[in-house]
Amino acid sequence: MGSTINPLPWSLSLFSRKLTRSIAIGTAAIAAAIGAYAIVNSGSSNGASGTANAAPLAQPGQNQRVVGQVPQNWRPGTGTIITGAAADEAKAAAVAKYPGGTVNRVLKLSDGSYAVHQIKISWPHHVFVSKTFEVTGAIG
Repeated sequence: MGSTINPLPWSLSLFSRKLTRSIAIGTAAIAAAIGAYAIVNSGSSNGASGTANAAPLAQPGQNQRVVGQVPQNWRPGTGTIITGAAADEAKAAAVAKYPGGTVNRVLKLSDGSYAVHQIKISWPHHVFVSKTFEVTGAIG
């Protein structure tokens, strides 16, 4: 009589390889997601205190329009992020002078004045407000 081939071991082997590959792909996807989350959140701040983590911006030059006065010691990324009544007043002054953008942070500068950072606006991105909440200058 003839011999018969048992298809069961081959089927289990194929199933086992597919399962192992699926688990490996799923694990890699989870690891990539965790890594991406960590990278995105590594530069975040709670906004309560500390120095702002602002992206560097070129100093006033050919590509930037400057109006009024920029505080003498101001550089992109300087200042302390603030919230509360003073931040609200500085924001109100900046938005009244330059409407249309979204204020995403207010920074208190070393001289006691404020830098209001606007996004979703073509110009200006930084509006400078005095200690008495008057707009003194802007830079894009």
